[in-house]
Amino acid sequence: MKTTFANYPSLAGKTIFVTGGASGIGAEIVKAFSVQGARVGFIDLDRPASAALAKELGGETTYEICDLRDIATLKAAFTSLQAKLGNASVLVNNAARDDRHNWKDVTPEYWDDRLNTNLRHFFFAMQAVAPGMIAAGGGSIINLGSNSWWEAFGGFPAYATAKAAVHGLTRTMARDLGPHRIRVNTVVPGWVMTERQKTLWATPEAIGAHRKRQCLPDLIEPVYVARMVLFLASDDAKMCTANNYMVEAGSI
Repeated sequence: MKTTFANYPSLAGKTIFVTGGASGIGAEIVKAFSVQGARVGFIDLDRPASAALAKELGGETTYEICDLRDIATLKAAFTSLQAKLGNASVLVNNAARDDRHNWKDVTPEYWDDRLNTNLRHFFFAMQAVAPGMIAAGGGSIINLGSNSWWEAFGGFPAYATAKAAVHGLTRTMARDLGPHRIRVNTVVPGWVMTERQKTLWATPEAIGAHRKRQCLPDLIEPVYVARMVLFLASDDAKMCTANNYMVEAGSI
């Protein structure tokens, strides 16, 4: 079945910031905004992948190399992107790592590192870009959650805790930023078939079991997460805030 995607004229010329934009879902999000004619700045730790993506897209796509666990460096990266592209109209908090871990082996240090990797930078990214959005009269912030904790999926308690907390962060920041016409939402992917997932965990047995939990028979490709992000960034979603938007094929 051929898929035809929507075009969003309201995104043309807008400045978009994306964290974790060099690969996986993040790269698909960067590409999707670029096709819409947006000015895209992304942050990532992978220099070769970042350079390759920026070269592929050309135009007004740029990037900063940054370890998002270092908040001072994160803020400096956003300052640099703002100098290049202007204040962001849209922030996509995408960066995360779903590394598997056994609950018996988790140390306090590992726990803190997982929350720093998967949650803390979401807040400080919002803190960095919100003043520019306020000055412009509004904006859209899209946080990437995960369906894993909704499904009570085991094997990564620190990751699942961080992703569950994203929903609380979205709700409270939607209230705080709403008076400034800044919308804050969570996109909730199911098991998305990125190259990382295919390489590390998408065995035939695992995929077979997962298909049984989905209402739809098809596996989720990163492009479908990106399409939901585009909608929430656009003027079409002007009255959407403080909510979860599921892209999980009806997983239970």
